[in-house]
Amino acid sequence: MSDTSLTIDNILAPELTLCKVPASSKKRVLEFIAEQISQHNDALNEGQIFNNLIARERLGSTGIGQGIAIPHCRLDGLEKVIGVLMTLDETVEFDAIDNQPVDLVFALVVPKEATSEHLELLSQLAEKFNERAFCDRLRQCKDATELYQSMTAASG
Repeated sequence: MSDTSLTIDNILAPELTLCKVPASSKKRVLEFIAEQISQHNDALNEGQIFNNLIARERLGSTGIGQGIAIPHCRLDGLEKVIGVLMTLDETVEFDAIDNQPVDLVFALVVPKEATSEHLELLSQLAEKFNERAFCDRLRQCKDATELYQSMTAASG
């Protein structure tokens, strides 16, 4: 594996791993993701990230079922993939494919010239989140540090 390959632990930063986020709606979840990303990356525009996430949701919900959503979008001017992991303090309606509300969110913002590598990353995430025990572990985390460690320990 080359060190440039995308794995969860090299796109997810501890400061973008958030535990028990209060969010009252899908829109609020997406706003929060955009806020967090732009706070940690001055060059990125919060409004643009949010609009791109919303535009992607309009194509079809990124709620993949079992309380999990993987909102994602492309962004002009972005050089590297950014991941945001969060658990929500209560479930939020997300128009998911199984109509279940969501409480586990992994957002991905990828460069405009997204490649097959980015699709690979999405499928890695979907595969991970398919494991119920793994999801339960994430949901039980008490703080961001524990959440970050649980998410990255399993990757590689």
